[in-house]
Amino acid sequence: MQQANTNENRFTIILVSLVATIGGFLFGFDSGVINGTIDGLQSAFNADDAGTGFNVASMLLGCAIGAFFAGKLADIFGRKSLLIVAAVFFIISALGSGLASSSIEFVIYRVLGGIAVGAASVMSPAYIAEIAPARYRGALATIQQVAIITGLFSAFASNYALALSAGKSTGILWAEFEAWRWMFWVELAPASLFFFALFFIPESPRYLVFSGKEEKAKSVLSALFGEQQANLIYHEISDSLQADHKPSMRDIFDTSTKKVRPVVWVGIGLAVLQQLVGINVVFYYGAVLWQAVGFTESDALLINILSAGLSIFACIITITLIDKWGRKPILTVGSVGMATALALMVIAFQSGQFIEGQLQLPGHMGTLALVAANVYVFFFNLSWGPVMWVMLGEMFPNQVRGSGLAISGLAQWSANFLITITFPILLLAIGLVGAYSLYALAAFLSIFFVVKFVKETKGKSLEAM
Repeated sequence: MQQANTNENRFTIILVSLVATIGGFLFGFDSGVINGTIDGLQSAFNADDAGTGFNVASMLLGCAIGAFFAGKLADIFGRKSLLIVAAVFFIISALGSGLASSSIEFVIYRVLGGIAVGAASVMSPAYIAEIAPARYRGALATIQQVAIITGLFSAFASNYALALSAGKSTGILWAEFEAWRWMFWVELAPASLFFFALFFIPESPRYLVFSGKEEKAKSVLSALFGEQQANLIYHEISDSLQADHKPSMRDIFDTSTKKVRPVVWVGIGLAVLQQLVGINVVFYYGAVLWQAVGFTESDALLINILSAGLSIFACIITITLIDKWGRKPILTVGSVGMATALALMVIAFQSGQFIEGQLQLPGHMGTLALVAANVYVFFFNLSWGPVMWVMLGEMFPNQVRGSGLAISGLAQWSANFLITITFPILLLAIGLVGAYSLYALAAFLSIFFVVKFVKETKGKSLEAM
């Protein structure tokens, strides 16, 4: 267990970590903003269900690309440099998505935004993990998930306010532009803040060490931990890196067995299962889901805000527990809670009847569906939401971190894309009952995965992984 360091500059460590979490806020905002724009996209681009599904999911193609290449490029150019590039892409995407005049143009801008989200999703927690001391690294990295959910909450709230002002998302608002276009442009403010704030934080000291920049690394470590501790940490980092080469994608293979390292498979499993439980169906299609069970568009947007607020509360609980309980127990509790809540949602949806093409639930079953959905969201954000990203940022040894993040990030966003683009199709083919049965099954499988394969990382330095 790492002991407290009296010369540690905790204020600087927290401040630097908070700047990195703006990337998480934008990750959440950019993911959630699409939720209130679906009617506008269908109207503007005359899209059918499959076309709308691709417009919604197109960002996720960029996410997979951004997550895969971010780890490798960050090993070459640095964590901070990659985050600056991501900030630029966020700005371009927010502006262009609102201006788009065709489905193809919209998809291009959303893919650019997706590249930014994918890069930020893996590099922000990795950067925080490489800056923070082990004893409260989990809490700081969990703030990243709070930022993600706060971004979602902000997107839902601004979507609701803009739709209310215009009468509906397709209504004309300021400067003769529809409200759904303004929903994208709201993101320009936090994206610009992120871009400028990044110039005031240091590069990751671990990147500086394996790039051979000894003096810069020691300078950053001294500013964060004090000179004496900086020398100790510097040598720990140096000793943990293989002397024969810089980190590369080949490092995912064990040199003796020539097989993919077990830790990489665990990273892939965590990343994929986080998506197979269906959380982003609630985040991306929340308005559509609740309208499908009888709520109005206005009510559905309000339910989204409630869910996001509950998510923030769950993440705050995790911040207080993650460095005390550990990662594995929280994941286990979350898996059991999600599986139970999803099963209850399936039961509620099973009782529905289609009236004039819309699913209607009996009063008590509608209440059960609403409560179970929010319980599910609560348990996800108590566990798999923040803890998966915490573990990906810290579970890989220094030599493997960039390549491990690249593979796991690609797997996570590919699974996200698969779940998102198939939901409208599943809705037509097997209905809400069939779709949510699949998500419930994945949640049950996640219990066994955590118990059998996940190793605890609480309190360990990155060099001890």
